[in-house]
Parts: sequence; structure tokens; C-alpha cells
Amino acid sequence: MSPGLRSTQGRARMGEGVKKAKEALRAFNTMLKIHNFPAVMRLYLAEITYQNIKIKHMKRSATANWKGSGKEGSGTMTTQSGLLNTDQYSYKTRFEDGIGTNPEELIAAAHAGCYSMKLSFVLGAAGFTPTSIDTKCYITLESGAITESHLVVTASVPDIDDAKFQECAADAKANCPISKSLNTNINIVLEATLA
Repeated sequence: MSPGLRSTQGRARMGEGVKKAKEALRAFNTMLKIHNFPAVMRLYLAEITYQNIKIKHMKRSATANWKGSGKEGSGTMTTQSGLLNTDQYSYKTRFEDGIGTNPEELIAAAHAGCYSMKLSFVLGAAGFTPTSIDTKCYITLESGAITESHLVVTASVPDIDDAKFQECAADAKANCPISKSLNTNINIVLEATLA
């Protein structure tokens, strides 16, 4: 079996697992609302349910190859999924306007994607299902260090008020895995808006 087929099948299985987890959380929240459980108890029980059905351990990988000097050389990056497949990066793609990708862009994509998914889970645990969540992430590189990740999120969430949305947005910012990995060294800024 080719690596591409294996990664496609793995993504399909993971997607099915996430779909089942979301369906279970929705059903659980509906049952709790019907039986008039207080909101705090619903949130607590939904989080316990989420902890029991989420994937406990996984590893993902990517590879990079660089040839030549830092300024004149170039490299390629490949991800386990195959989404990036020997995609080009260089000094120009990182610090100028060259065609290709760069590490900061990939961190921005990872943080935006992780945050959006975590916010969906947090909203679900609070009894809300988002129609859409759009997140843009700006990564700041200064003096050779990443100093800030700025998340700008706009979400459509039926029946939620702004105070509850802000609470959920802040929870997702603090607890998405990419935020946790970045939190030790950089400032993470959040701007959350209901559509």
C-alpha cells in the first residue's frame, strides 16, 4: 500500500472519529437540557464525556531538507499527510516576497486551525453548535524570535450572547494544543467577534 493511500485512509478514520465524538456531545447536551440540568453541570458532564472519547495520544511528522547557505540556499518541506510534498522554502519566501512557504506561515495555519476546532468543542460543551468559525492568525517574528500569535476570529453561533461567546473564545485560546505549546514563550492575542 502506498504512503499516500495509508495517510488518506488514516485521515478518513480520524475524520469519522471526530464526527462521532461531535455527534455524541450534541446528543449528550440535548439530553442534559431536556432533563433541566444546570448549565455548570452540563458543561462539567460534557467535558467528562469529551475526555473519555477524545484521542489520547497521537504523533504527527514533517520533514525538511535544506541545501546551501542560509541566504542563497533553499529547502523543501514535506508533511506526513502529503499536503505539503517537497514544497519549496527559502530566505526569500521567509523574509521577502518569494513564492513558496515558510515556517511562520505554517505555525499561523496550525494555530488558526487548532483554535477553530477547539472553539467548536468548547461551544459544543456549552450547548451551542457554531454555523461557522473563521480564524486568521498573524505570527510576528522579531529579532530572530517568534514574539506573538494574534488570532482574529469571527463566528456564527445561533442563540449565544456575546458574553458567553467571549468566555468560550477565551477558553479555546487558553486550551487549544497549539496555544499551549506557544504560551510558554510568546504573547497570544485574541480578537473574537460574533457574526
